[in-house]
Amino acid sequence: MMSKLGQIVGCALIALPLCFCGSVWAADLAKISDELTTLYMAARQVVSDNQAHINNPDLGNKGLSADAVVSKTLENYQKATNKTLDTTNLSKAQKAMLDAVRQAMDENQDLINEKGTGFKGFLPAVFGRQVATNFTKTMNQSMEIKLTAPKEYVRNRANRPDKWEHNVIETMFKKPDYQTGKAFYEEGEVGGKKAFRFILPEYYGPSCLSCHGTPKGERDITGGLKEGAALNELGGAISLTIYQD
Repeated sequence: MMSKLGQIVGCALIALPLCFCGSVWAADLAKISDELTTLYMAARQVVSDNQAHINNPDLGNKGLSADAVVSKTLENYQKATNKTLDTTNLSKAQKAMLDAVRQAMDENQDLINEKGTGFKGFLPAVFGRQVATNFTKTMNQSMEIKLTAPKEYVRNRANRPDKWEHNVIETMFKKPDYQTGKAFYEEGEVGGKKAFRFILPEYYGPSCLSCHGTPKGERDITGGLKEGAALNELGGAISLTIYQD
C-alpha cells in the first residue's frame, strides 16, 4: 500500500492517489478527509470480511462486539496507511468516527448474533449508512459523510448523488482515461455555506458481484435486482463534506 488513503473494493484495500486542486486550506482539509475516509472504509471492510460469519445460522455469538470491530478497524487502517492511529490523541472527528462504528455495532448485536437465521441484511452498505448517520449527528452537521453511486446503481434513495457528486461521477470518474481510484476534492458551497468537498470512487470487487453482478435483473439475496456489473467497474463513491463557519 503506497498511498495513505485506501479504498474498499469487496474485501480489499487499494491505493487511492489524490487529485490536488486548491489552496493550502484545501490541502489541509484533504489530509483530514484522507484520514476519515480511510477509517470509514477500514470499518466497512470488517463487515465485508465477516459477511459469511454474520450470516452463519449455526452460530450465536459472532464475536463482533463494538470493541472487536473497532480493534479490527484500526488494524485495517494501519495496513492501508502504514501508520498506527494514536487512540490516546484522537481529533474530535476521528473519535466521532470510531464512536459511530461502536454505536452501529452495539445497536445491531441482537441481529448479528441471532442463531437460526441466515441472511441478516447487515451488509457493508447498511452498516456504512448507519455509521455515516451517527458520525454526522455527532459532528453537529459540521461534517457529513455518505455513500453514493452513479444514479443507475443507487438502490437506497437516501444515497442518491447530489448535483456536485453526480457531475464528478459522470464527467470524471466514468471517463475511460480517469486514473483508477483517484480522489477528487475542491472548495465550494453547499446550501449557501462555504464547504470543502472530497469524493473518491469505489469499484466492484469479487464479493460485490453476488449482489450486483450478472445475470442482470436476477434477484439477489437481498431481494434487489442485480445490475449486471463487472469486476472493477465503477460502482459507487464516498463523499465527505466539511463546512466552514
